[in-house]
Amino acid sequence: MKKGFTLIELLVVIAIIGILTTIVTANLGTARQKARDTKRVSDAKQLQLALALYADANGNRYPATLSPLAPIYIQAVPVPPGGTSQTAYSYAALGSGASCTSYHLGALLEVSGNASLLDDSDATAGTICTSSASDWSGADTGGANVCGITGATANCFDVKP
Repeated sequence: MKKGFTLIELLVVIAIIGILTTIVTANLGTARQKARDTKRVSDAKQLQLALALYADANGNRYPATLSPLAPIYIQAVPVPPGGTSQTAYSYAALGSGASCTSYHLGALLEVSGNASLLDDSDATAGTICTSSASDWSGADTGGANVCGITGATANCFDVKP
């Protein structure tokens, strides 16, 4: 009498391992999306701090774009992590003429129902100052181009001073 496993027993074990691998991989995908969203919210907070430092040093005026922030007020202007078609954070300087007295900063999140969306400003579009990108609605859902991102329809995390 020989000892060992039958072919059926081996196939059952391989099938169980395959099912468990699929379940774990699916859960890791969601965790990765949440991690990217956490990075986007963190980047927005860092940019908000850099903008406050810039305004403090420039007579309570904000830059028309984010580029003047680096490297003095922030080491480098962050780029959102992969996962969406977004290549930069949405930023519009608000005010009158060349006087930028406020701003609207946004990040498009991947996960619907993200708790961070409860704490954002959901601001309406404002009047931009000279040389600024156009402003957008910061509503979390509705319409096209949410958060100033072409084709986006939901999950806009936005902040204002």
